[in-house]
Amino acid sequence: MTRENLFLGVDVGTGSARAGLFDGTGQMVSTAACPIRLWREGENIVEQSSADIWAAVCRAVAQAIGLAGVDMHCVKGIGFAATCSLVVVGPQGNPLTTSLTANLTGDPVRDVIVWMDHRAADQAQRINMTGGAPLAYVGNCISPEMQLPKLLWLKENLPDSFAQAQAFMDLTDYLTWRATGSATRSSCTLTCKWTYLPHLGGWDAGFFESVGLGCLAADGFGRIGTDVAAPGAALGQGLSVLSAQELGLLPGTPVAAGLIDAHAGGLGSLPPAPLDGSDGEAQVAYVFGTSACLMVSSATPVQVPGIWGPYWSAMLPDTWLLEGGQTAAGAAIDFVLRGHPAWGQACADATADGKSLLAWLERRVAARHPSLSPAAVDAARMHYIVDFAGNRSPLADPAARGLVSGQSLSNDVLSLEQTYIAAVLGVAYGARHMLAALQTAGLTAPQIVISGGAAKSPLVRQLLADATGVPVARPMAAEPVLLGAAMLGAVAAGSKAGLDNARSDMVTLQDVTHPNPDMTRFHDWKFRAYRMLQDTERQLWADYDRGNEA
Repeated sequence: MTRENLFLGVDVGTGSARAGLFDGTGQMVSTAACPIRLWREGENIVEQSSADIWAAVCRAVAQAIGLAGVDMHCVKGIGFAATCSLVVVGPQGNPLTTSLTANLTGDPVRDVIVWMDHRAADQAQRINMTGGAPLAYVGNCISPEMQLPKLLWLKENLPDSFAQAQAFMDLTDYLTWRATGSATRSSCTLTCKWTYLPHLGGWDAGFFESVGLGCLAADGFGRIGTDVAAPGAALGQGLSVLSAQELGLLPGTPVAAGLIDAHAGGLGSLPPAPLDGSDGEAQVAYVFGTSACLMVSSATPVQVPGIWGPYWSAMLPDTWLLEGGQTAAGAAIDFVLRGHPAWGQACADATADGKSLLAWLERRVAARHPSLSPAAVDAARMHYIVDFAGNRSPLADPAARGLVSGQSLSNDVLSLEQTYIAAVLGVAYGARHMLAALQTAGLTAPQIVISGGAAKSPLVRQLLADATGVPVARPMAAEPVLLGAAMLGAVAAGSKAGLDNARSDMVTLQDVTHPNPDMTRFHDWKFRAYRMLQDTERQLWADYDRGNEA
């Protein structure tokens, strides 16, 4: 495979649109990124603009092609991945506002409810109270991050936008529609975020009636998706003439049904391996970025309270997927560090040293603890519960909040380093909590394959391995999400026989970080403290609620 045969992966995250070109062996040729705008209001409202996102995608693609030094003829297939944000598409494809604020001015530009938006917490709670059968496939507790609560919020709060909408789309499906004109939805997005059950025939009309969205069933589900394709399937006639002009690519270039970004990271991280449900083992991908997503593939369906799924063929073909995660991971670490008195000076010193703050802190920690594992003891007294935006799993409690114990008045850089270690451990114990829930249900993890920005950190990998007691492997790909998206493009182009073939050719692991057995007792103690504090925070809030009701 030469540079005459390249595959384009596009990933739209929370803060940027990225593009990467890969050859048929999974080698990245070039990558580029462009920022996207984010509107925040209060604690729960987070919105974006689909027009801004598409413009950023076009810029990133053009830059990636320019950096590769190739022309459009070399791009043989395109795959898209994106956050599971909700896009509201109006007549003639025009945007419809999702914003109460923008609605007052008639400005439709804010037409995307971002995945982390929790405005629909009340609607999610009411949906859960119905006890409908599809809830068994979201851990018995639908999240306000999913699309049905957001749709119900729109219906109740912005009825004009809801009524005028020609389509409601996951962001990934919006991007493939924008690229091709095909309204075919990915089975990944619909199954994981919309209560579509492919193994049971698709949509459950009675459930939609029971939750107050019967109007979507009444029109045959046309506004949320009737044509569904597996990830990697070629859509329509490929890239449309208009989109090809905007992207600087050839019309007709094959475009694949896409994946949610974390799922693309899983695809680009997990090499092919036999999946034997009989021995309880599973393949586990852990995407650690702004949020953290833990995805477990197995040959047999297992239902775990508080963890989404099992989803059929939502990431890897012909396998079941369980999905858990933490709404705030990298974002929580950043939030904690920004509040420390030494943050400003440390940022200045890191910049002067030509490093990012985290790389600078990690170098200092490694100088004291070359083997890295003992660094955890520096944060023995500090405990961080990083549920700042709720607990996605396994507690499935959007009302949960963060908690800090062991804070002192120290304001030097050493204290900042300890805070960083404690915050990383807070995320790691969240992963351990999810793995414990899986193990209770009979699924054990022989190893975790980590991707995302945090995967590049040896300190994070060692602390995660020690805190969970599970080996942590790292994929060879520097950008597994982009690789996973490009693999979709390779399948759509017919260059790979399917996703399993693409995994065989394009995915490898480069190293494994093993748990340090000398740290087992320490992390057992820290995890007990983590769970105790987590339960205390929730109990205090429950007591407050009961007091108000009285």
